[in-house]
Amino acid sequence: MSAAKSRAATDARGDGSFLPNLGKRQAYGRRWAAAFAAATIAAVLVLGALVASIVNDAFGLVAMEYTVDPATLAPGGDIEKLSDAELVAALEGNLKSRRLRALGNEKPLAERERADLLALVEDEVIGWEVVETFSLAESLLGRAKVDAFMAAEHPEAKLVFRSWVNARFLGSSQSATAIDAGVRSALIGTLMTILITLATAFPIGIAAAIWLEEYAKDNRWNRFIRVNIYNLAGVPSIIYGMLGLAIFVRALEPITSGAAFGAVADPTGANGRTILSAGLTLALLVLPVIIINAQEAFRAVPRTLRESGYAVGATKWQVVWHHVLPASFDRVLTGAIVAVSRAIGETAPLVVVGASTFLTQDPTSVFSKFTTLPIQIYQWTARPQEDFHNIAAAAILVLLVLMLSLNAFAIILRNRLRAKKRFA
Repeated sequence: MSAAKSRAATDARGDGSFLPNLGKRQAYGRRWAAAFAAATIAAVLVLGALVASIVNDAFGLVAMEYTVDPATLAPGGDIEKLSDAELVAALEGNLKSRRLRALGNEKPLAERERADLLALVEDEVIGWEVVETFSLAESLLGRAKVDAFMAAEHPEAKLVFRSWVNARFLGSSQSATAIDAGVRSALIGTLMTILITLATAFPIGIAAAIWLEEYAKDNRWNRFIRVNIYNLAGVPSIIYGMLGLAIFVRALEPITSGAAFGAVADPTGANGRTILSAGLTLALLVLPVIIINAQEAFRAVPRTLRESGYAVGATKWQVVWHHVLPASFDRVLTGAIVAVSRAIGETAPLVVVGASTFLTQDPTSVFSKFTTLPIQIYQWTARPQEDFHNIAAAAILVLLVLMLSLNAFAIILRNRLRAKKRFA
């Protein structure tokens, strides 16, 4: 019966409340729709304000002064007039012996080209010191005030527009000065930690979800396990850090330090505060999330699909492998995306496990000391110097791009699986 005939039948029975009630229900629905739209707009505005705040600190004008006056090296301060021998002499006379040995190991100074020597003198001898930084909004909208302030406070300083996110920032390690600091070691440590996390948590989580959903009987013990998995998903992350400290750093120290495999030169000085311990700790953290999402994905597969497999004589494992997993793998990847998003931004458990806040050497294996981008951001934001806050904002942008790239890869893979399943 159509809606018009239904209303006609209702009116014919003498019940005249249908039309007034319909209007009230529609008005009620419109109010809820407006509330949902307002909530969405508020969330977008908050997210936009957050990104705008980060970008505001990652770009802007910077006032810099020479650490060493170029006039002390060359007449008039023009170092380009110096000969190659004089440039080498300037380096040898102003750099520490340790730094000279490091440069000589890379390539002897006498064999370097002139452009390379000039760059070394500018970076290593003369150097730059940041005396004032300005936000992007101040640089674009208040340039007159900036110029007036510089003329009064730092008349000798050089004012340049700087992007704190640049190739040098990505390719440099930690440094005591913000202008020379970079995120290379932290970026490598983050990628290695996340790869260990996924390589550990993803297969274990899927296997556990398969057993709980497809094989485990519905008894009191299995219901207890399921409830506790849901509870573990809400445990504070620092608790997992304490668990990782007790198990991976201390109890399994010979394994996580590499001493059991002869992977360290001095086994007596080895400890478990390594990338491997960090990755395994984060794997424990995201494991409940992966299990729960995989269970929901398997539960969404129609029962008829399983029964069709049993009808042609397939075993339970064949049904799971050939029917349930392919039909639900796109949803399983959604759970992996959520897990990666949580793991990549964690700080508290890594601090407990022993992440370094100042590390100048890149990790070379899973048994290396490590730092990550969240740890580096935390350390920089705690510094009182304003320029360290600028590089912290730049590191946040790098972290966001890394997280979005990993998520985009997983989403593209998921969409391809869905398209393949749709046209299969």
